[in-house]
Amino acid sequence: MSDLLASAYPWIKSLHIMSVISWMAGLFYFPRLLVNHAERDDPTGLLNTTFQEMELKLFRVIMNPAMIATWVFGLCLVFTPGIVDWSSAWPWIKAAGVLGMTWFHHWLGYRRKDFSNGTNTRTGRTYRLMNEVPTLLMVVIVISVVVKF
Repeated sequence: MSDLLASAYPWIKSLHIMSVISWMAGLFYFPRLLVNHAERDDPTGLLNTTFQEMELKLFRVIMNPAMIATWVFGLCLVFTPGIVDWSSAWPWIKAAGVLGMTWFHHWLGYRRKDFSNGTNTRTGRTYRLMNEVPTLLMVVIVISVVVKF
């Protein structure tokens, strides 16, 4: 198995990067949808229905598959011999960042359900602030992987 992972390494790494880009695009855009939804919410109107449809499709069709692919290809990279030096700090910092990103993904999913159930209590300002979370986590993850401290 390790020989297969080693020989497929460039392909796995490429697929991992593409998955991360797709996931990050959703993580950056979804909170902006929630900002607009919270600030223009009309619980029974067409705009509410439109926002809910956009949020559902973005979450289920793009973000969930991209997150799963990111995890699958990332774990393949982790198990490729010679790629990760677990005695260094960087893989642990990256892992914490990825867990944080996954938590944020699920937090967004719960907020989508709040709108769907008509129980959203958060303001546009809250969603604006939360929109910074994936950027901060991305900085931590990229620096840890590239600098490898």
